[in-house]
Amino acid sequence: MNLPLFFSILLGIILLAGIRIVFEYKRALKFRFGKYVKTLQPGFRWIIPLVETIQVVDIRVITINIVSQEVMTEDNVPCSIDGVVFFKINDPEKAVLEVEEYHFAITQLSQAALRDVCGKVELDTILSKREEMGKNIKSIVETETHHWGIEIIDVKIKDIQLPENMRRMMANQAEAERSRRARIILAEAENQAAAKLLEAGLQIDKSPSAIKLRLYQTLSNIAAEKNSTILFPFPEEVLPRKSKETGSQ
Repeated sequence: MNLPLFFSILLGIILLAGIRIVFEYKRALKFRFGKYVKTLQPGFRWIIPLVETIQVVDIRVITINIVSQEVMTEDNVPCSIDGVVFFKINDPEKAVLEVEEYHFAITQLSQAALRDVCGKVELDTILSKREEMGKNIKSIVETETHHWGIEIIDVKIKDIQLPENMRRMMANQAEAERSRRARIILAEAENQAAAKLLEAGLQIDKSPSAIKLRLYQTLSNIAAEKNSTILFPFPEEVLPRKSKETGSQ
């Protein structure tokens, strides 16, 4: 066999085997015999086969779900809470060299922080201040991840599962609150209507002609249905009126 050809083919295989393409949204940590050498930037890169290896790290914003956690709130209400963590790797070297499996580490930190934060407040606070709860969880997690070159972008609480009996109690409470408001509004409406009727009665009482016009209007409204007959046993003129002499006495 032609040795120059053999070595040429072997050299070609080695050159091809060492080719690496690093995408723009990734960074590659190069190790030589297990020792960290440098971080490869995006583009066409070449490493020595069998001598050097790389570990690729994604520097985009990464999302990790916080699996549902059983939490006992401060007012002794059991509930299941889950959430989501958004983080980004700012220093790929620290993320790989300082912690083993940073995805798993952030997941465990987030779960522990969620249980710790939600267990110190009442259920009403968790339901009404989710944004504040997320910020508290974020501050706890990023205290640790800061040393790993990882930035916690945000933490959101997604869902809160309550026991069935607690749901019924909250529904009854909301229904009672709506009923209370409806009664208050109705009472205020009756009060305003009574005041207006009193004002109208005093205004009509000042003029006999106004009383007569009001009577005719009432009769017109009744006759609009055309299903009844109205009888007056005596003329309207003989109806009692409030005379000026009587009013002055």
